[in-house]
Amino acid sequence: MRLAALRGNDGTCAAVLGEQDGQAVWVDVARAARILLGDERCPTTVDGLLRRDGPALETPRRVLAALSHDWPRRLRTWTQAEARFAPPVSAPGAFLDFYAFEQHVRTSRAKRGLEMVAEWYDSPSYYRSNHRSFLGSGEEVWFPAGEAMMDFELEVAAVLGAPIHRCTADEAESAIAGFCLLNDWSARAIQREVMKVGLGPSKAKDFGTSLGPWLVTRDEAGDFTDVELTVRVNGETWSKTCPAAMHWRWGDLLACAAEGAALEPGDVFGSGTLGGGCGLELDRFLQVGDLVELDGGERFGVLAGTVRRREGR
Repeated sequence: MRLAALRGNDGTCAAVLGEQDGQAVWVDVARAARILLGDERCPTTVDGLLRRDGPALETPRRVLAALSHDWPRRLRTWTQAEARFAPPVSAPGAFLDFYAFEQHVRTSRAKRGLEMVAEWYDSPSYYRSNHRSFLGSGEEVWFPAGEAMMDFELEVAAVLGAPIHRCTADEAESAIAGFCLLNDWSARAIQREVMKVGLGPSKAKDFGTSLGPWLVTRDEAGDFTDVELTVRVNGETWSKTCPAAMHWRWGDLLACAAEGAALEPGDVFGSGTLGGGCGLELDRFLQVGDLVELDGGERFGVLAGTVRRREGR
């Protein structure tokens, strides 16, 4: 199942992807639940559905089951061409970004004249980024003024569907509601300076992160380690890679994060950059006006963003 947050003239709503007459159609979940299920209190956002339904997301599943028998005219729907995507979750309580691909870690450290450290292999590493700066597919991302090394980072994100705290890896894995693409935009010139202090990338990252275009539930995502992910800039392919080389499984990452910290439905976790999935590794950086597309194929869709840069300093 695929869930999205779609923008309409009267705001944003949770939508589930169905099929009508052989055509893929996004359906407003809350309106469909009211018409088909008599559910007058269905949440209108993906965040709300996660909090009420948990990772199983039974309400949109029941909507899809009902639509297989009846398709009322009063439904609110969008074709793929009509859909305007907001980030799948609008108000996560936390955004943690991991560092789980050795090729990226090794190459990025080498760019700074650093060797790998043995501790990286001992347990997952992550930093807390800005959970209020998510962008939907197709939105502009505004880099800090004066930034000369604007970069993309190809990642996969997991979205939590149940609370976790001091849990096992299996328990953490079962709490995942679904996955989507993530672009952890990076201001590399700023990052080069702030990382010297040793407290993380801070202002090099917190200005914008693209998420989406939709959430693929865990059952439909399946084992996607061999899914080819492509990065295009202005239509030119810059990179092709896949998540197969991730050093830990998702349950390990989330269980590490939940040790001593309570995490809640809707929280977002980045995998870290896939090997070869950023301009830093490729020695190519972005320019103002560039259109960056992360392409996850039919399953994960295309997450797009246009590069902008603020004026002044």
